[in-house]
Amino acid sequence: MLFPTPRLTANDERVLAEIDAAREDLRLAVRSTPAKWTDGLRRFLAADAVAASNSIEGFRVSTVDVADLMDGERDVDVTEENRDETLAYQRMMTYIQSLHEAPDFAYSKGFLNALHWMLQGHHHTRRRPAGQWRPGPVYVTDARDPSIASYTAPAAEEVPGLMTELVDRLNEDDATHPVVRAAMAHLHLVSIHPWADGNGRMSRSLQTLVTARSGVLSPEFSSIEAWLGRPGNTWEYYRVLTARGATYLPDQDVGEWVRFNLVASHQQTQSVQRRLERSARVLVELDRFAGQSGLDQRMVTALHDVALSGRVRRARYEHAENLSRQQAQRDLRDLVALRILESVGRTRSRYYTPGESFPAEALDAARTPFALTDPYA
Repeated sequence: MLFPTPRLTANDERVLAEIDAAREDLRLAVRSTPAKWTDGLRRFLAADAVAASNSIEGFRVSTVDVADLMDGERDVDVTEENRDETLAYQRMMTYIQSLHEAPDFAYSKGFLNALHWMLQGHHHTRRRPAGQWRPGPVYVTDARDPSIASYTAPAAEEVPGLMTELVDRLNEDDATHPVVRAAMAHLHLVSIHPWADGNGRMSRSLQTLVTARSGVLSPEFSSIEAWLGRPGNTWEYYRVLTARGATYLPDQDVGEWVRFNLVASHQQTQSVQRRLERSARVLVELDRFAGQSGLDQRMVTALHDVALSGRVRRARYEHAENLSRQQAQRDLRDLVALRILESVGRTRSRYYTPGESFPAEALDAARTPFALTDPYA
């Protein structure tokens, strides 16, 4: 038995309507913005989701470092463990991103186990197998005292039947709103806890896929993983999850969980909208600066990355502008000579940060914080 989808209140329906309207506005804004600029935002959002979801599990890599690792940079100052976890999650999420418009798609137990292998295959052992249901019991321990089980998952012999029920539910063409449907998929999977490890990240990535399969926005723009990874939100995430009880009790009202996810979806959509607007403001300032300074327009791409993420690497600029390695190096050297950029590190580990002559107006636009509203307030 799975959790029943709760009945929505009029307030819930209003919030869902606001999410739908905001996501449609965001879809139109993305479509009307040149891909050259939205590609940078996609890259940031994908990296932010990976960094946030991994941080919930204790693997802490900054968003900018995740982005560099996703770009194939080898000389990134992270531990081997964090590198392995980042790249494994990134590979899985890249596959998920490719599925949001895939025709003839269906959920299956084999598909979910394959995703789990992508995530946890590098940890595979006989006692803790990857890509297979767990062979024994599993517990979620209390963050303050690991000797206490805050949640005990269903017995291992119940997992195959529960996962069959979940896959059937995922493949049903019902009238449930996609945001609610995705939130329930997350709750079902994390509560069944079908694998020995990696259940949290698998549940969050499944929510991302179910949301994206609704067809409104691609996964980078619709995932709530970055929102869940913010410290205060992570605490609330655990609180709402543990409110379901210390054991698997599916016959209960999980309306609080759904409302928590509606807030997350609403605020993450706000955040992406604000980032897109911020990117446009920064671009206006950099275009003006480039015109006044006589810089080649392509250099704005490198400056845009620096303003928004704090740094840029040669390979990233080279790829974004389709330049030769020599041309990219020459452009960046020229910007360093003008003190617009500052070079940090050597050879393959080198990256570039704002120099003393970097346009202050662009940095101000990039660094001005934005506010998020609570749709239930």
